Amino acid sequence: MKLKGVSIGYRQPIVEDIDADLCPGSFVCLTGRNGTGKSTLLKTLAGIISPLSGSIELEDHLLSDYKPSELARKVGLVLTRVPELPNTTLRELVAYGRLPYASWLGRFSDNDYQAADHAIGIMGIGHLAQRLVSQLSDGERQKAMIARALAQGTDYLLLDEPAAFLDYESRQELMITLKKLATEQQKAILLSSHDQDLVRHYADIVWNIADKKLVANRNRKATL
Repeated sequence: MKLKGVSIGYRQPIVEDIDADLCPGSFVCLTGRNGTGKSTLLKTLAGIISPLSGSIELEDHLLSDYKPSELARKVGLVLTRVPELPNTTLRELVAYGRLPYASWLGRFSDNDYQAADHAIGIMGIGHLAQRLVSQLSDGERQKAMIARALAQGTDYLLLDEPAAFLDYESRQELMITLKKLATEQQKAILLSSHDQDLVRHYADIVWNIADKKLVANRNRKATL
């Protein structure tokens, strides 16, 4: 994914003239103070919001040229807010990540459920598979949403504060898991985070937003 002279925001730019690449196999952390545009950037890269100017290319095509169903097979997005889903189990929630591949009736195949179960296993929440989403803690819900994005099977994964409701040990485990996915499965993973300690330890590249500018730097202190 290539960003060329991209400005983002709502009517007025929040971040201007972004030039950056998000490449397969890279684990990138997005940092910056609250209100600087981190969530807006993630939504723009996911095609939810259009850039105010500049261009975003995904695999040599403009992001805006993709149909929603096509983009859903390329880019997965996990937001901080988890939707309320009454009478839905965790396994069913994760299986929703397979909707871009489901039949026109919205039915899932055995392969779809296998993908969902595999994602649940990666996130270490198999013991919660049959529990209702309404009965999960905030941290468990967040892990379920990440599993849903993994089940989606995209090459690009965007996460907005995915560790917000996790304790320190769980945040560390999540960072290790995501970095391994980026490396071993050649996924491009971009997540926003306020935890500078974890960012220093695990990010391959750090994108920092300040004063309406994004600066990308390779992290030479990463330990994994």
